[in-house]
Amino acid sequence: MEEQYIEITPQQAWEMMQNEDAVLVDIRDNIRFSHSRPQGAFHLTNHSYGEFIDEYDFDQPIIVICYHGVSSRNTAQYLIEQGFEKVYSLKGGFDGWVRAELPVEMGY
Repeated sequence: MEEQYIEITPQQAWEMMQNEDAVLVDIRDNIRFSHSRPQGAFHLTNHSYGEFIDEYDFDQPIIVICYHGVSSRNTAQYLIEQGFEKVYSLKGGFDGWVRAELPVEMGY
């Protein structure tokens, strides 16, 4: 069976970041990411992908967050295809993260 990503809630993502060394990767555009982002998020873009591959292990949990939880699914599937073993897509995206009142970093 082909590996598949799993959809999780913002609360589940935050718990995994605290307890399982999960990495949250934000795939939103530069302007939105630089304005506000989930605390501790890695900005994953075409330009930062090489750095991402160097920095994180294939068996580390990776959680993908986007605007509303739609485009993160495609990125999550892509990361599975690249060999990452535990990949998650965050339901509701950054909107859901904010609604769940989870920590947000503002500006640079």
